[in-house]
Order: sequence, then structure tokens, then C-alpha cells
Amino acid sequence: MQGRQQAEPSSNEIRPPVTKARRSRIKRQLPSVAEVARFAGPAFMPKRAARWERVLTVADFRRLAKRRTPRPVFDYVEGAAEQELSVDRSVQAFQRVVFHPHVLRNVGSVEPSTTILGRRAALPMVLAPTGFTRMMRTEGEPAVARSAARAGIPYALSTLGTTSVDRLRSEAPDTELWFQLYLSRDHGRSRELLDRAKASSYTTLVVTVDVPVAGARLRDSYNGLTLPPTLTLRTLVAMAAKPRWLFDALTTEPLAFEALGAGKDLVSLFKNAFDPGVTFADLEWLRAQWRGSLVVKGIQRLDDAKAATAAGVDAIAVSNHGGRQLDRAATPLMLLPEVVDAIGGKAEVFLDGGIRSGADVAAAVALGARAAFIGRPYLYALMAGGESAVDHLLKLFADDYVRTLKLLGVSRTADLSSDLVTAT
Repeated sequence: MQGRQQAEPSSNEIRPPVTKARRSRIKRQLPSVAEVARFAGPAFMPKRAARWERVLTVADFRRLAKRRTPRPVFDYVEGAAEQELSVDRSVQAFQRVVFHPHVLRNVGSVEPSTTILGRRAALPMVLAPTGFTRMMRTEGEPAVARSAARAGIPYALSTLGTTSVDRLRSEAPDTELWFQLYLSRDHGRSRELLDRAKASSYTTLVVTVDVPVAGARLRDSYNGLTLPPTLTLRTLVAMAAKPRWLFDALTTEPLAFEALGAGKDLVSLFKNAFDPGVTFADLEWLRAQWRGSLVVKGIQRLDDAKAATAAGVDAIAVSNHGGRQLDRAATPLMLLPEVVDAIGGKAEVFLDGGIRSGADVAAAVALGARAAFIGRPYLYALMAGGESAVDHLLKLFADDYVRTLKLLGVSRTADLSSDLVTAT
């Protein structure tokens, strides 16, 4: 046809060969049920497990807790003393840890259990005593204690707990329960608390010695969560902003410091909660009164560690109270090896402060701790979702701890040693 001549291909033009493969299309088919079932997913997980499947770290729980809890309540857990330097340094110390793993070791089977004060624990962990626990979520201490039992680890009830000593025992009958005491020169008051703990089969007494007075917790002062609490307009507005939390708080039992006994006047209670006059002589008196295991918590110096050991305690918890007392206090992880060396096996040593993962627990044990105390992490989980969330958190810790042992080339908790870790 004139005017529409077909262009001739250039002799230099290279064209791909026309092949059958180039013209073919991908054949598609629906997968069989058996093939789909090979992949674990939300549709095949129990409802409770699926709820937390995307929560993988303490930081994830922290974000959920902040979203679901009034600011004053979240700040009570999150906050610390003054500039909050101590709490940050405690966490950062674990971030600076360097592991030195063995390779080509048989870690097909790992034994993560240990003994804590002569009793078996599934993991080298203790859930630390915390006050105001039902303020975080009304399930409170019983929920945490039951989770501890399922995880096979002890739980410590605080003197400022919001569940009574005997009620916690009845609601968590399978848990190894410890009781935390603020030592006082009023030995009658202390003896009353000891008797109640003995009657409810608490195995261990944790005496906290770093609170002659309450630390300057500025967030709590701004929010009105002082001792005793004062509800400001700002606090009430913040609580109203979380209607689910508020409904839960208003439709359940009123918050009370049941561990000290129901009906106590809050003003007089907190006026006498901490005693700046206690000494090692009071600790020796306590040792004579309590026949169970005795832990002294709040040691931050070598000479105090030796003095506590001389007073007959069974264990020392190296702790700066989560940074909530004296800001710029010693970082527990950095002090730990020195305390272990100083007491020379005369007492067990625990580490309290900065733990955020199972790998952190492994580092602490490698540096000489018999066990690590866990506080803020389980409170974040409790605020985020109650008992099932605490269950999930403890599973994350257990899985991470076992994985860390395997990656270190270690098959038993007892084989963790200082040559595996450098703390700077």
C-alpha cells in the first residue's frame, strides 16, 4: 500500500528469539488445607496467645501500657528520683554488655532452672515487690502471683501491697511467696507483719534497707501521687481520659494498702512507713525473729554487703531501688562482681535494676548473680493487659533466656560464667 511502507528492521537490531517459554503464563491454583496449615498464624492460634503475638519485647508492653493507662499511673511506674539518671544508667549498663560465646558446643538440650535460697526455680528470676499494684490494674498482685507460679518463679509481696498477705496466699496457692518489709524500730509492728507472713507460709522475707525517707519522685509530685496520694484536678482529668481504666477502678474494690492491714489511716500509715533511725542492730533483731530465708535489698557498698552478711542474712540484693531513691546511685550491674567477690559465697547475691530481657538475666547470672529481680517489666505487662499479658511477658523472658544460653554455647544455668561476659 502506497505511503504506508513497512519499516525494514535494521541489520544491527537484535531481537529476542520468540520461544514457547516466553509466551507461557504462570499457572495458578488454590493451596490445599494441609499446605496452609503448615504456616502458624493467628487463625490457628488460641485466642489468648493470638492477642499478644505481635508483642515481642518489654518496650512493646511499655507502649501498650502508656496507651491504656492514665498518665499519673504510668508515670508512677516509669518514673524515678530527681533527674532519673540512675534508672537510665541501670538499663544502659546492660546495653553495653558484650558476650563472648563458645561455638561447637552441644546445646540441643538446655536446662534453664536453678536453685534460689535452696528451692528450685524454673528460671533465675524473682518478681520484685512493688507498691500500689492494684492501681495499675485491679487484678493486681494475685494476677502477677499466679503468673509467677505458672512460670515456676517466686513472687514478692510489698509492704505497700494492695492485697493482704493471707488473701494473696488463698488466691495464689501454688506460688512461692516472699514478703517484703520496710524495717522499723517499732519491733511490735514488724513482728505483727512477720507473724502474718509465717501463718500464710511465705518462705522468704525481703527487708528493704535503702528507704530512710522516700526519694524525690518529681513525676509523682506533679501528678499528685504523693505519700499519701492527693487527687488533683490534673490527676482526675488524666484518669477520665482513660474511661476503661476508670470504669474498672470505680466498679471494683477500693484501693487499700491491705498488706499493712485493712482500715489503716493513710496519713498515719505513711508517716510511719519509713524509719530513718534503723541500724544493723535492727537487722540482727530481725534475723533472730525470722526463721525462713532472709534477703536484704538495697545494698550499694562493699562494706555494707559484708556487714549484712555478718548479721546473718541468706542473700543480698544489689539494688538502687530502681533509681527511685537516691539519684546517681551506683549502677547495680557494675557493682555486682565486686559484691560477689567481697562476700565470698557466704550469701547468695541477687541483681535488681535494669533487667529488660532474658539476655539481661543471663548477663547478670554470668557475672555472679544467683537470680535477677524483675519489676517494671511485669508492671508494664499488667497495665497493658492483665494476667494473660504477664504470662506472655514471662514466656518472652524464658524463651529469650534459653535462646541466649544456646547462643553462648551453654547448656545449663550453672555453667554461665564471667568469661562469657564483659560489662563496661
